[in-house]
Amino acid sequence: MFSRPSLIARGFAAASLAALTGAASPAFSGSDDDKAFFEQVSGQWKGPGEIVAGKYKGTKFTCDLTGEATDGASTGIKLDGTCRVGVFKQPMSAVITRAGNSYTGKFLDGADGKGLDIVSGNVAKDKVVVGINRKKLNGAMIARLQDDSTLNITISVKVEDTMVPVIGVSLNRQVDGMAVGSIK
Repeated sequence: MFSRPSLIARGFAAASLAALTGAASPAFSGSDDDKAFFEQVSGQWKGPGEIVAGKYKGTKFTCDLTGEATDGASTGIKLDGTCRVGVFKQPMSAVITRAGNSYTGKFLDGADGKGLDIVSGNVAKDKVVVGINRKKLNGAMIARLQDDSTLNITISVKVEDTMVPVIGVSLNRQVDGMAVGSIK
């Protein structure tokens, strides 16, 4: 069984990944719109999260993540950073890329290792939804850009025929506040 900090970190990373990826629906928006969204969510994000259901309900954590839109013709994003629960710190990484009319990718080392697979995705104006999978676990991550500096993420898992929210995260864009100007 995985340790508590490891499970929390995996869950949050999946959520963060959702925030920076696409949606599990048959509709698919154009590549230019998708690319614009990924560029908009690129940058450094930091904020709190909480496990809202399941064995570790009530566990709070914080994450510090950096997203970078992929260069060139491919559409997608690369995510790196860490999440912390108390004194435990877990590295986070994810890569999401467009594959035909959807998205694929993995969080950490994918479902074959200790992570998750991204199995579908779509971008819509100010939000993304991605399908996630790990062996018998299926779910979705929804990330909504509330404004230029706030990104809200929800991870849900499928229990029978119902999607149950299990993790919520609110990230704030980190901006260097140092003023720059000319010297007279």
